[in-house]
Amino acid sequence: MHIHREGYNIIGIILLICVTIIATLNYFFPTQTWIHYLIYLNVAGWFIWTISFFRVPHRKINRFEGNVISSADGEVVVIEKVFEPEYFKDERIQVSIFMSPFNVHVNWYPVSGVVNYVKYHPGDFLFAKNPKASAKNERYSIVVKGNDEKEILVRQIAGWMARRIVCKRKVGDKAIQGEAFGMIRFGSRVDLFLPLDTDIKVKLHQKVKGQQTVIASL
Repeated sequence: MHIHREGYNIIGIILLICVTIIATLNYFFPTQTWIHYLIYLNVAGWFIWTISFFRVPHRKINRFEGNVISSADGEVVVIEKVFEPEYFKDERIQVSIFMSPFNVHVNWYPVSGVVNYVKYHPGDFLFAKNPKASAKNERYSIVVKGNDEKEILVRQIAGWMARRIVCKRKVGDKAIQGEAFGMIRFGSRVDLFLPLDTDIKVKLHQKVKGQQTVIASL
């Protein structure tokens, strides 16, 4: 495991705030009480959580041509046939994965191929489980054309806590199944839009792991 570079500045700022809180507390109230220890515990918990949020696990990638693996850690909250109006403009199977603030928030390519489309959309910050979040929230859409010529749209969606989506990819980039393409900070969701003939392998409310859980078979 290592820490994502997007977290370096935030971790540094949080550390400075934590040190300032403790130093200020002890300057004005030098006598140690149970309140001090409670504050120390909360400050330490906040700092540890911040570090853990930006963790990047080192996992064995479950690569297999024809399979769609999970782009995120979290819970499957949507499996349904929908009309996808942005890129495909036809019906697709949508599988949505909700990431709580305690999940890993790195996002990985579900298949190998070439990036055919990348678009950023500004928007609202509705709770990520809200069905309207896919169309109304701040989001990034990426389409990967697989080696089998089938296209999959991956949509990063900011939640009510999330205020930054990281996606430094462009059209023409090579996509390798299981490799990271971005992350979303502080609570969010990833939508996958798959062809209608896809064989879905997960169930609603199932916990999934990025790079490992097979979401579907093409």
